[in-house]
Amino acid sequence: MPTPTPTPVVDDAYPLLTDDQIAILRSCGQVRSLREGEHLFRAGEPSEEFFVVLSGTVAVVEARDDQDEIVQLHGPYSFLGELGVLEGQTPFLSALASTPGDVLTVGSAALRDLLSREPALGDLILRAYLLRRTMLVGAGAGFRIIGSAFSPDTRRLLEFAARNRLPHRWADLEKDTEAEVLLTRLGVTPQETPVVVWHDRRVLRNPSNAELARVIGLRTQTAAGVCDLMVVGAGPGGLAAAVYGASEGLSTVVLDAVATGGQAGTSSRIENYLGFPAGISGMELAERAVVQANRFGARISVPAEAAGIEQRDGTSVVRLADGGTVAADNVVVATGARYRRLTAPGVERFEGAGVHYAATLWEARTCRLDPVAVVGGGNSAGQAALFLARESPAVHLLVRGGDLAHSMSRYLIDRIERHPRIDVRLHTEVREVTGEDGVESVVVEDNRTGEQEVLPDRALFVFIGARPATSWLADAVTLDRRGFVPTGQDVVHAAADLWKPLARAPLALETGLPGVFAVGDVRSGSVKRVASAVGEGAMAVRLAHEHRGEQAALPAER
Repeated sequence: MPTPTPTPVVDDAYPLLTDDQIAILRSCGQVRSLREGEHLFRAGEPSEEFFVVLSGTVAVVEARDDQDEIVQLHGPYSFLGELGVLEGQTPFLSALASTPGDVLTVGSAALRDLLSREPALGDLILRAYLLRRTMLVGAGAGFRIIGSAFSPDTRRLLEFAARNRLPHRWADLEKDTEAEVLLTRLGVTPQETPVVVWHDRRVLRNPSNAELARVIGLRTQTAAGVCDLMVVGAGPGGLAAAVYGASEGLSTVVLDAVATGGQAGTSSRIENYLGFPAGISGMELAERAVVQANRFGARISVPAEAAGIEQRDGTSVVRLADGGTVAADNVVVATGARYRRLTAPGVERFEGAGVHYAATLWEARTCRLDPVAVVGGGNSAGQAALFLARESPAVHLLVRGGDLAHSMSRYLIDRIERHPRIDVRLHTEVREVTGEDGVESVVVEDNRTGEQEVLPDRALFVFIGARPATSWLADAVTLDRRGFVPTGQDVVHAAADLWKPLARAPLALETGLPGVFAVGDVRSGSVKRVASAVGEGAMAVRLAHEHRGEQAALPAER
C-alpha cells in the first residue's frame, strides 16, 4: 500500500466540484462505500465508470518495478480518471482507497449523456481530462515499448503511440541500461523485440498496430449491415462529418488508418481557427471532436485502413486492409494528405529517432534543450518552429525558397521574425543528417551558391508539402493529375456514365461515384485550412441527406 501524499493538489487538471454539480451527477449515479486498500479500477483492465470522491481519500497510482508510486491523491469533491474514460480506453493507472470513504459512481454512457445536457460541467471535466492526458504523456506514464531506435517496428509502435496520444515510455535497447534487465525479468530475448509491456502484466511481442489498439480499447467492431454514413479519415473534415452526421441521427462509422486528428493533429498550435483566440493544439482539437462524435453515437475505429471501394446496387462497400468490409449508403472521403518524406543521406536511418514529421509534445520531449532544425516554409513549419523555440536554445528554420510570405500566414511570419531563438535560413536545403546513436548534426546547402554548412542540430522536423492519401481510390474514383479527388462539376465529363441513372449532375462535394463525397485536403482545389475542412465535412452531411432521399425515390420512378 503506498503512503499517501499529504495534500491533494487543486488546479485546472484537478478541480473540485461544487455541491450543485455533485447533485447533478447523483441523478444518474450510485454511492459506493470503500474499505482501505480497495481498488476502484486497475491499470490495463476495462473500466466503464466515472468516480467522484464524497469522503475519504483515493490514491491514483502507477506500478513501477513492482512498487506503487502515487501520481495523485484525490479528496472529497474531486473526480477521478482522464480522457480514456470518455473514449472507452482501458485505464493507464490504478486507483485505490487510501482511507475509507464513499464515492459516487456514474456509468460512462450515462456520463456522456449527462455532459451533453450540462455543458458547464462537461467543459470542466473535459478540460481536466485533456490536461491530465498531457501530464501523463509528459511524465512517461502508461505502457512500455522496449526496442531499438533502429528497428522499423520499434519506430512504427512509437509513431502509433505518439499519433494516438497514448501515455507510454520507451526503453531504447541501444542506450537504456535497464532495458536488458527488464527483458531478462520478463523472459524476453533482444531478438524478440520490440515488445510492449502492458502494465507489468502482459507482454506483447512485436504487436501490430491493430493488436495494440484492441488491447487499449481504440479499435471497435464496426456494426454489421449497411450504415447510413461512413467516414474514411479522422482529420478535422472527417470528424466534422462524424459529429454532424451522428447528431442528425445517421448511423455513423469512422475509420482511420493511423490516428484521429489527421495532419492537424500533428500541429503544436493552431492560432487562426475561429473561436480560439489563444489558439488550440491540434491534439486538443482532435480530442474534443472525438469526444463530441462519440457522445452522438459515432463509432470510431483506429487503426482501420481502407484498401478499396466499389458500389453494389447503389451501396458503397469499402474494403479494409485486414480483409474486412464496411457498407454504407453514403461515404465521406477525408483521408487528407501526408507530409512528403525528405530524401537525403541519413534521414531514413533516423526517422522516428531524431527525424520527425510532426511537432507535438511527444516529439518535442525527445530533444528538449537541444538545438533543432525545422524544414519547410508553410504554416505547419512555422507553428513547429515557434513551439520548439519555447525550450530549444536555437531553432533553424530551413526554407528552400526565397520568401516566407509565399506559403506562410503573416501572423506567423511576424512572430518568427521577432523571435530571438529562431534563425530563418532561406534558399537552404538539407543535404545530409549525421550521427551515431542519434542525430548529431545537419548538413545544409545554399541552393544558390552551393556553399555547405554543418548545423549542430540534434533533431530534424520535416514539413515539406504533402501528397494525397488516395491510392486506395485509384481504381474506382476519378483523380486529377496530382492524385487529388475532383468533385462536383469537375467530374461530370470523366464519369458521365455513372450519373445517367440519376439524371443529374454531381453534387458540390460528390466524387465520380454517386453518394461518395470528398472533403478537406484530399479534395482537388481545396483550401488547405482546418476551418475549410470542418465546413466541408458539415456540408457533406447535408449533401448525403439529399442523396439518401434521391435513392429512396428511385424504385418508384423506375
